[in-house]
Amino acid sequence: MTGTTTHGAILFDLGGTLDAPGLPWKERLFRLYRAEGVAVTPDAFAPLFYRADDALVGAVPAALSLRDTVQRLVDGVSAALQVADRQVSDRIATQFVACAMTCARGNARLLSQLAGPYRLGLVSNFYGNLATVSDELGLRPYLDVIVDSTDVGCTKPDPRIFQHALDGLGVKAADAVFVGDSLARDMAGARGVGMAHIWLVGDVASSPAPCCPGDGVIRSLDELRALLL
Repeated sequence: MTGTTTHGAILFDLGGTLDAPGLPWKERLFRLYRAEGVAVTPDAFAPLFYRADDALVGAVPAALSLRDTVQRLVDGVSAALQVADRQVSDRIATQFVACAMTCARGNARLLSQLAGPYRLGLVSNFYGNLATVSDELGLRPYLDVIVDSTDVGCTKPDPRIFQHALDGLGVKAADAVFVGDSLARDMAGARGVGMAHIWLVGDVASSPAPCCPGDGVIRSLDELRALLL
């Protein structure tokens, strides 16, 4: 996939893609806890994170801010880790949000360029407040459709959530491409609906092979300029 393509639409993931360079929320929070001196292994952290994450699904108001969303998530993780110092949780939430805001606002400039030749959409496994968070991150002005898994009742990699976005844009899967950081959720889901996909792998030591022949692997969203513009 090089140079100008014939795709009419581009769909993006949020967490780990538009708000970070290939790092999902779980990994970013794990690193922040470790930086605070919390002794926890990746294997022990994962189920604690997912329990706190699942507890927010459908349980937050649609207008809840990114900061309050992250704070609730961190508070849940900290309780599971028995981190009693409130200042630790507050610092982790503050750092997480600051990095997400910086990354997303930088990527908003890319979206503003892509929004000329393409229709753009967002598809995310989220809590029911994705539109509010997208607005706060400066992304919403460039998005023609925003699909929150909580609102539609299915999650990636279920092909239905991708189809919901395609229907909202009025395009066929063959005329769109999905950009995301998760092989299991983003790439597999896009493949399941028959959509081309570009895998954001971030700073891994060596670039993995493409998910499917002809599909792209990138380390930074900035590489989309060469691929899609």
